[in-house]
Amino acid sequence: MDIHEYQAKELLAGFGVAIPRGGVAYSPEQAVYRASEIGGARWAVKAQIHSGARGKAGGIKLCTNEDEVRQAAKTLLGKRLVTHQTGPEGRTVHRLYIEAAVPIEREIYLGFVLDRKSERVMIVASAQGGMEIEEISERSPDAIIRSVVEPAVGLTAFQAREIAFALGFDAAQVTRAVTALLGCYRAFRDLDATMVEINPLVATADGQLLALDCKMTFDDNALFRRPNVSELRDYAEEDPRESQAAEYGINYVALDGEIGCIVNGAGLAMGTMDLIKHAGSSPANFLDVGGGASPEKVCNAFRLVLADAKVKAILVNIFAGINRCDWVAQGVVNAVKELKPAVPLVVRLAGTNVEEGRRILKESGLDLATADTLTEAAEKVVAALKATGGTAALGGQGEVGGGNGKP
Repeated sequence: MDIHEYQAKELLAGFGVAIPRGGVAYSPEQAVYRASEIGGARWAVKAQIHSGARGKAGGIKLCTNEDEVRQAAKTLLGKRLVTHQTGPEGRTVHRLYIEAAVPIEREIYLGFVLDRKSERVMIVASAQGGMEIEEISERSPDAIIRSVVEPAVGLTAFQAREIAFALGFDAAQVTRAVTALLGCYRAFRDLDATMVEINPLVATADGQLLALDCKMTFDDNALFRRPNVSELRDYAEEDPRESQAAEYGINYVALDGEIGCIVNGAGLAMGTMDLIKHAGSSPANFLDVGGGASPEKVCNAFRLVLADAKVKAILVNIFAGINRCDWVAQGVVNAVKELKPAVPLVVRLAGTNVEEGRRILKESGLDLATADTLTEAAEKVVAALKATGGTAALGGQGEVGGGNGKP
């Protein structure tokens, strides 16, 4: 789960990370009020969407008086910002963050991420802040500092000082840098975050060290024990299908292909997507119905997949252990009768109660194709897609219960 910049700043401030004065606004009038409340002579009006590179997309405007703040707010609210992270569809701005502009002397990149190779929290830092870490890595790979946190002891003040000195802070700034590093680590650990990023962390002309832009991402599976984090979720920033999937208890991620996937198990789902690519097409989604999928849950999975206009064929791939093939088969039958998808459908069942599941499909009277192996299923669904051009009604080669009955 992602949150907005202002929310990340509020959380980090609670762990001792220094931030500029600021406040959220939902209207031009409220933006002006926030500016007057903050005081000073210069403000940054910042669009709040779940994306980086907002400045390059025109989502951050510097203002020197309240009229400029009002005009900037009018311009940004309701605007669709397109960045390299949002894709061409962009994101609509519904809220702004008004922040005191600060005199910047230098910019630092600071990030905390989970490193899967070392199975540790990795601190990534660079004296070349203000750029995406990918840009820094490409332009100046030697400028990136990496430090692994030992989980038994956590981030120590000594390790934080080493990072601060490596970033070139002077003696007076090192103490502030250590405070920021330790605060970020505690927030990462205590809030079940998967990423904490400050870019840039700025040193100001008056000697302060401030988090000028922040991002935080959290482990969805830990939100049940972090109500103060879960309540920050902004569903307007998420794919509505992914939000609906969460309500159904289904793991769903939208992709750009044409073949909708309904699979149980994350590993099998990824293998299914790989074989679809190998067969010559692309998956439209990652979807894991999980263990113990009831007919209702399978039907809900069909609803999610068919809500994507790009889907031109569907592959159901179930290897039942905890699941039962007869439950899944009944869910497929219910979904097809209720939703009447006008796209080819291929079903592959294996495992617990597989014979009963195949019997239910065969006796359903529906036109759908079946397969015994994953490779066969991927080849069949891609062949059906190519044969119909993505516009044929449900059915195709290998019909059961509606044609020659052959698998």
